[in-house]
Amino acid sequence: MALETTAFDPAEYLDDDEAMAGYLSDAFETGDPAFISDALGVVARAKGMRQIAEDAGLSRESLYRALSDKGNPEFGTILKVLAALGLRLSVEPLPHPGE
Repeated sequence: MALETTAFDPAEYLDDDEAMAGYLSDAFETGDPAFISDALGVVARAKGMRQIAEDAGLSRESLYRALSDKGNPEFGTILKVLAALGLRLSVEPLPHPGE
């Protein structure tokens, strides 16, 4: 008997602002630009890609493309998307080695 699987879509589990912010925070902690871009796309889909694209002043198609795992969005696009999501970046110092 073959095992049947279904695709996992994390967007289905991001049902409040705290979950979305936590998901993005974890993505930013990886330092992996492709994962961060994809995570922004996941959160935008969870909120509604059409509305996020409109609020960010971008076309839905270009937003999908920019926020895919193969996308490479400009920093300005990232800031626009975060603002449309009602989020902002925060900076904190890295711990020094040995601390």
